[in-house]
Amino acid sequence: MLTIQDILETNRMIAEDKLDVRTITLGISLRDCAHPDLDVFCRNIYDKITHTAEHLVRVGEDIEAEYGIPIINKRISVTPIAIAAESCRTDTLVPVAEALDKAAQAVGVNFLGGFSALVEKGYTHGDRRLIQSIPEALAVTERVCSSVNLGSTKHGINMDCVREMGEIIKKTAALTADRDALGCAKLVVFCNSVEDNPFMAGAFHGVGEGETAVNVGVSGPGVVKRALEGYKGADFGTIAEIIKKTSFKITRVGQLVAQEASKRLGVPFGIVDLSLAPTPAVGDSVAYILEEMGLESCGAPGTTAALALLNDAVKKGGLMASSFVGGLSGAFIPVSEDAGMIAAVERGSLSLEKLEAMTCVCSVGLDMIAVPGDTSAATISAIIADEAAIGMINNKTTAVRIIPVPGKKEGDYVEFGGLLGHSPILAVNRFQSHDFIARGGRIPAPVRSLTN
Repeated sequence: MLTIQDILETNRMIAEDKLDVRTITLGISLRDCAHPDLDVFCRNIYDKITHTAEHLVRVGEDIEAEYGIPIINKRISVTPIAIAAESCRTDTLVPVAEALDKAAQAVGVNFLGGFSALVEKGYTHGDRRLIQSIPEALAVTERVCSSVNLGSTKHGINMDCVREMGEIIKKTAALTADRDALGCAKLVVFCNSVEDNPFMAGAFHGVGEGETAVNVGVSGPGVVKRALEGYKGADFGTIAEIIKKTSFKITRVGQLVAQEASKRLGVPFGIVDLSLAPTPAVGDSVAYILEEMGLESCGAPGTTAALALLNDAVKKGGLMASSFVGGLSGAFIPVSEDAGMIAAVERGSLSLEKLEAMTCVCSVGLDMIAVPGDTSAATISAIIADEAAIGMINNKTTAVRIIPVPGKKEGDYVEFGGLLGHSPILAVNRFQSHDFIARGGRIPAPVRSLTN
């Protein structure tokens, strides 16, 4: 039962600590849109998306107005296009991306995810067409996001695709060089991707999902930091309890919004993703939470331990608040989207190598990392391979969203704008991995995959 104190506390979280629902994401299956004729397929997906998501934005705005809870984004995820478009007689899927972009624009969402392929064990013809189409697709569209899952604990790592994705990222950067390689900010490479993630750029509507689903992503790093401010010097057991209780309250807000959106749209409620997703706004930072625990600067020795505690406590609190917690759920560390992370890079306490260590214990991986434009495709592939290995061995989702910005070098800055923020260009290890990446093949799954 809600008390007046609960209501007042929630109001304070929203007004002072930047608590928000980061996204309502409507998942839509496009499997019934399949058709050999590319034009018919594009027409089918446009019609289905615009019909199914016709009221999504209005419903989100109505809930926001009625409950006073900021809902920052309304988004759509669709069946991985490599699957839905498998039967199309075409050499390129760029027209499909354009149809998706037009549908997203028509219904008013800011991003649509699912220009995706799942190739952890191998390619189909549709997978190859989609991956080759990614650079141009992201260059000619505004709202379409793309992802490729190339590894899993069950199947190992597709190193042929790892090699290819380094080249795809470089091509995407070149085709969007006039926008500081913005296309790469809409492209994620996964290991152990999940089917109900509401956050972009990696969202897609998985093959195990129903016809439609409403998934909600909640964010509140500012709320967690504020809660810890009253416990200077407290032991870590106490800190964990405070984070758990705060996460519980944040998740309940997401559950309310998800249930209301589900009812009003007539779409099944999927999950609440309770990830602490930061923004470039001061005070809305995961790095600041870690520093509140006693670190001089994010990246200092102890950062990985602090992040592990935070991630675990967030999950435990959320699980008590909802029976349908899913997605990625934990703490995100996107550099350009987190004011504290940006400051840590600027002062020299946070490097690419330390970020990689942190990904062993956080929700995803190397996220929104801007690197010099002359970083080779093989080096990018090797970075992807390292992250995929962390995910495969630890049975967790890892990802890479890396942006080699043409014409930029270490120490320069890049400005993406909006929630994508800005970032210094991070240094990359100068030693080469070309011969390693050139081997190709598949890294076998680990022993822990044999769980049946």
